[in-house]
Amino acid sequence: MTATETGADAQVPAALLAPGVTAGQRFKAILGGSAGNLVEWYDWFVYSAFAVYFSNHFFPGGDELAGLLKTMAVFAVGFFARPLGAWLMGLYADRAGRKTALTAAVSLMCGGSLIIAVLPSYETIGVAAPILLVFARILQGLSVGGEYGASATYLSEMAGKRRRGFWSSFQFVTMVMGQLIALGLLALMQTTMDKADLESWGWRIPFFIGAAMAVVVFWIRGRMDESQSYENAQAAGEERARTMMLFTRYPRQTLIIFLFTAGGSLAFYAFTTYMPKFLTGTAGFAAPTATAITAGALVVYLLALPLFGWISDHLGRKATLWIAFGGGAVLSYPLMHTLAGQDSAWIAFALVSVMVFLMSGYNAVSAVVKAELFPANVRALGVALPYGLAAAAFGGTAEPIALAFKQAGAEMGFFVYVSALMALSFVVVFFLPDNRKHSLILED
Repeated sequence: MTATETGADAQVPAALLAPGVTAGQRFKAILGGSAGNLVEWYDWFVYSAFAVYFSNHFFPGGDELAGLLKTMAVFAVGFFARPLGAWLMGLYADRAGRKTALTAAVSLMCGGSLIIAVLPSYETIGVAAPILLVFARILQGLSVGGEYGASATYLSEMAGKRRRGFWSSFQFVTMVMGQLIALGLLALMQTTMDKADLESWGWRIPFFIGAAMAVVVFWIRGRMDESQSYENAQAAGEERARTMMLFTRYPRQTLIIFLFTAGGSLAFYAFTTYMPKFLTGTAGFAAPTATAITAGALVVYLLALPLFGWISDHLGRKATLWIAFGGGAVLSYPLMHTLAGQDSAWIAFALVSVMVFLMSGYNAVSAVVKAELFPANVRALGVALPYGLAAAAFGGTAEPIALAFKQAGAEMGFFVYVSALMALSFVVVFFLPDNRKHSLILED
C-alpha cells in the first residue's frame, strides 16, 4: 500500500521536521495529557456509578427501574453530544493546536460537573430539574467527545516511534483509572454513609470533587508543550482541516474507524459501566460486592493495557485487535451466561477479569491506530469524529438497550448483540494497514 493510499497526500518536507522532543518534554506531555484524561473520564463515569442514588431526585415516581431507565437515557443523551464535541474540538485542535483544545475540553467538563453538583431536585424546581440535568450532561458529552480526539492525537504524537503503542495506551489507562476512582469513591461512600444520606445529598460529593480536579488540570494543561506534528504542519503551510476532507479524501480510514470502534465501544460499556448493575440485578450480588468485583477487574484491565500497548510496538496493532475482537466475539455470551448464575464473588471476579483483559487488546491501541491513519493537518478531526459517532450509536445506547432486554425478560440477548458486533469489528481489522510500514505520524 502506498503513502497516498493511506492518506498521506501532503507530507511535511524533511527540512521542516523539528528535532525530537527531549525525555523531559515527553514525560511532561504524557503526564499532562493523561492527568486531564483521568479527570474527564472520572467525571463521565461518576454519573453512571451514582445514578441509582440520584435518579429519583430528577425523575420521581413509584417504579425504581423506570426512574433508572430515564436517568440512563440522559447518560445516552450525553453520548449523542459526543460527536458534536468531537467534530468541533477536532477541528479546533487541528487549527488552533492540541494543547488549546485540551484546555477547552476540561473547562466544559468542569462546568457540567458543577451544575449537577448544585442542581435542585424535581420537587424544588419541577421540570427544570431534568432539563438542566440534560444540559449538564450535554456539556460533559461535548467535553468528552472533544477530549478523546485531542488527547489521542496529542499522546500519539508525543509518544515517540519506538514506544508509541505503550505510551499512547496511557490514554485508556487514565480512562480506567478515572472509572476506578469513581467506583472506589462509590464503595467508600457505600460503607461509610447511611443509604438515606447517600440518596439525600451524598451523591453530590463526587461531582464537586470532579469539578475541583478539573480546575487543577486546567492549570496543568496551560503549561504543556504543543506537539511537533502540529507545529510542523503549521510551518509547512498545510491545508486547514475541513470536515468534508474525511469523506472525500479519507473515506476508507473514516469508515474503518467507525466500524471497529462500534464493537469496541459497545463491549467497553457492557463490561465496565453496566457490569455493577448486571451483578446486582441479575447475578444477585449485594451492591458493595458488585462494586468490589468490578473495581478488582478494572485493576486487571489497568495492568493489561500497557502490556498490550507494548505488544503492539513489537507485533503491530492488528495483532492485539484480533485478540480483543476474536476473543470477545467467541467468549462474551458463555462468560455472561455463566456469570448470571454465579454466587461466588471470586469466580465472578475471574469471569469479569477475562472479559476486560480481552478488551484491553483493543483499548490499548485504539488511540494510536486512529492517529496513525491520518496526516497531521486533519488528524485530530479524523480520530475524533468517526469515534464519536460510533461511541454515541453503540456505546451510549449500551445500558438502555441492556436494561430494555432485561425488562423484556431476555437479558442474555444483549450479550448476543455484543458478540455479533465484536465479530464485525474482527473482520474490519483485516482492512487496516500495517502500522509498522504505513504510520503517518512522521515525527519521532
